[in-house]
Amino acid sequence: MAGIVTSSSDVKPFYVKICNYMYDQVSVGSPLDRLTGADPRQRANDVKHMNHNTHILVVDDEPEICELVRHYLTDEGYRVSTAHDGAGMRRVIAQDLVNLVILDLKLPDEDGLTLARWLRENSRVGIIILSGRGETLDRIIGLELGADDYLPKPFDLRELLAQVKSVLRRASAGPAERPATPRSRARFAGWELDLLSREFLSPLDKEVSLTTGEFDLLATFVKNPNDVLSRDQLCNREAGPSGRMIDVQVGRLRRKIEDDPENPAIIKTVRGCGYMFAPIVEWI
Repeated sequence: MAGIVTSSSDVKPFYVKICNYMYDQVSVGSPLDRLTGADPRQRANDVKHMNHNTHILVVDDEPEICELVRHYLTDEGYRVSTAHDGAGMRRVIAQDLVNLVILDLKLPDEDGLTLARWLRENSRVGIIILSGRGETLDRIIGLELGADDYLPKPFDLRELLAQVKSVLRRASAGPAERPATPRSRARFAGWELDLLSREFLSPLDKEVSLTTGEFDLLATFVKNPNDVLSRDQLCNREAGPSGRMIDVQVGRLRRKIEDDPENPAIIKTVRGCGYMFAPIVEWI
């Protein structure tokens, strides 16, 4: 890993030491557990029953990082697999349903950004990029390629868990947002969006793949046509992303639905205010 030097094979990289320390701090039970005398192992068992059907894949070339994250998320009740390269990631995905991939950028066989693109083109799995490459450009490119979130190393395991819960919550938020009326299919400018099946069809009747964040954002626009929505309003959707990610997601949506993304006619920018969904929306 660039910038990290170890004097022997027995010395752990700095970020592994930091992550291990953070895990030691959070694994002894929460402050509320210590105050009330609650058994954190019982709490972990209760959580396990809630999360055991959720499968998370950790892809990192550092075995210690994989085991650290696997152990921590397993304690939180998730089913966790690990892989150390792109080939291993593809094998796991081919063999089992994966709900979320925690993906390192620096891998021995393929660049993580290439794998993120492949994941997004071939699935709707949640993607959290976890990397020692903390440059802003890497973060932006990762989000542009369809990642749901990004966490640089060294990282706090509690922050990683919060991101995991947030991405999974957004992925499962669709049914909770369904309209009460039977009309769940919206048509605008020749496009069709189905809130129940989460299907998005082009004017040529071809299905267009959207990430969970892109679908939820488009659904919000469709439900509020001709309203100016600020970034804060869009961020205040349950478990919604940051303001910066809203801009990234809007840019990705424009490239998928606008004839000219540089001069958008569907999702318009209202300078100093936010965004407005301009087309007439027909519910069918």
